[in-house]
Amino acid sequence: MSTVAGIKYDENNRYHRFARTVVISAISLSLFFLVWWAVSIIAIKPAIPTPLQTWNALVDVYLNGDRMTGISLGKYVSSSMMTFLKGFLLALAVAVPVGLILGYSKLLRDFANPVIEVLRPIAPIAWAPIFILSLGYSTGPILVVFVGIFFPLLTNVVFGVRKIDPNWIDAAKTLGASQLQVFYKVMMPSAIPYVMNGIKIGLGIGWMCIVAAELYATPLGGIGFYLAEQATAGNWPGAYAALVVIAILGLLTIGVADYVHRIISKRMGMAV
Repeated sequence: MSTVAGIKYDENNRYHRFARTVVISAISLSLFFLVWWAVSIIAIKPAIPTPLQTWNALVDVYLNGDRMTGISLGKYVSSSMMTFLKGFLLALAVAVPVGLILGYSKLLRDFANPVIEVLRPIAPIAWAPIFILSLGYSTGPILVVFVGIFFPLLTNVVFGVRKIDPNWIDAAKTLGASQLQVFYKVMMPSAIPYVMNGIKIGLGIGWMCIVAAELYATPLGGIGFYLAEQATAGNWPGAYAALVVIAILGLLTIGVADYVHRIISKRMGMAV
């Protein structure tokens, strides 16, 4: 038994765990908004709007759309979601098989590591002008998101494969499994928890890349364009409203990934 905010709860009871999470989240968010409100009042420059001003701007763009371009919030969000989804799927399709191969083969891993370590520290925002201005507004933002998700996902997959118990591989080979069978019957299932962890990390970073990915885009470029447009015009409540939308989208996608992770782990008999 433990106590939160003066309330006793049983850690093994699902309802009590949920109630504990709700209470802690409510207290945490309340403190966050109080600090935000205080900073916005103390700030000398009006670049930090109050939570109420941000809320009003969010409601306004939701009801009336972008007053500068006439584009609705839904179109901005759907455009960003498509960009994000394409970048994520591309990163998933490349990082997972490459990570499995590099984790399995020390020779290939040693060969690829110098290149990976040279490219990995480069921030995705640094690639934004190169990709977007050279490849266009449709392909460029997708690749920016791809870069943001690719490296954390690749790193987790490689780490997951290297953590596999060698006895499992030896046992599979002893039972007559070929290299290909070892790869997809032992390595891939064992690496799934690490893949899911890499996906959750990559999703968070991917949404951080949206503004960079859409900064140079056309008005149909998405919520990142709306944020840059509002900040350039000095409409700080509108810019912060865009940040709130990005945060919500990030939480939703990470929440879906976490839910899928729990289902997969439960079916594999692992606790999360």
